[in-house]
Amino acid sequence: MNIEHTIFLGIIQGLTEFLPISSSGHLVIFQHLIGLKNPELLLDISLHIGTLLAICIFFWSDIRAMVTECGAFLGDLLRSRKSAAVPPKGMNGQVDEARQLPYATLTFWVLLGVIPTAVIGILFGQLFHQMFGSTLVVGIMLMITGTILGASRLIPDRAIKKKNIGMFTALAVGLAQGVAITPGISRSGITIVCGLLCGLDRELAGRFSFLISIPAIIGALVMQFDMTELGEIGYAPFVTGIFISFVTGLIALKITMNYVKKGKLHYFLPYCFLAGIVALVIK
Repeated sequence: MNIEHTIFLGIIQGLTEFLPISSSGHLVIFQHLIGLKNPELLLDISLHIGTLLAICIFFWSDIRAMVTECGAFLGDLLRSRKSAAVPPKGMNGQVDEARQLPYATLTFWVLLGVIPTAVIGILFGQLFHQMFGSTLVVGIMLMITGTILGASRLIPDRAIKKKNIGMFTALAVGLAQGVAITPGISRSGITIVCGLLCGLDRELAGRFSFLISIPAIIGALVMQFDMTELGEIGYAPFVTGIFISFVTGLIALKITMNYVKKGKLHYFLPYCFLAGIVALVIK
């Protein structure tokens, strides 16, 4: 793997991981076009490390608040058990909890939502992996992604005002994220639209979509990481992949969140169909 390929794939990964146009689908297409049939696993990992860092930086205020409130919640819980006093704040019902510890509640929904993602990945991971060799599958799935994004235009504004996520929405978005393991299905696109269909307001749907991806990406990295392969691709491509996907990922996150807030995800429909046609042509 040379540096040029690493930079190119890093740009593709960083942009398409967060734009609702499927990073996996684009990597399959471009790997096919440049003749890279079996890219090194560790390079793919480096690209995902870069995009993971981009999410953490972009949503740092949310992540910091989640950690702080979870720490406060656990502290209150331990103190209440020691003193045998009343339950800690946030334990008197979902409404009270959401009001007093909103970010601790958000953390709970993120962790709950990632469960169906993990189950799908474990049960069907091998099947999804086999699909990465088919540009036919990628082409069809890119068109399905475009259709999903187009459908978001039909959701009325009055139906997307919820400020609380809830169990059903968390599980539904997690399920959608699991389906997005399929190459050509945009993870950000399908999870954001799913959140909107569940009634979340636009900004919360976007934030939850990216926050729920953090444990999913970390889990995948832990399962795949193998330092013995580092010598095969070299330190330079590994670090370069992280840096390029990180920088381009930050740019893509900013663009995507702006489109989500303005209700313009359907603008990506024509591009997804065009990319799908290209995938079908080169099969």
